[in-house]
Amino acid sequence: MLSVDVLIARVNEEFGIGLQPADADVDLADLAEWDSVHLLRLVALLEHELDRVLPVHDIIGARSLRAIWAAAMES
Repeated sequence: MLSVDVLIARVNEEFGIGLQPADADVDLADLAEWDSVHLLRLVALLEHELDRVLPVHDIIGARSLRAIWAAAMES
């Protein structure tokens, strides 16, 4: 996954929501269309896209989509 913008596009496609690139740094709790189920689905999506198991505790602790993307890229 090349960028957080690509991640947001994939999330929109897979989850049927309408996040914008500007939402990358917004706290997940402040995203109107976001809930805890989306977070779990995002972990599964990232693991599938990256073809590796991710440290879920790092992903769960991230507060924004950019932070989640960064944690996934660092693992």
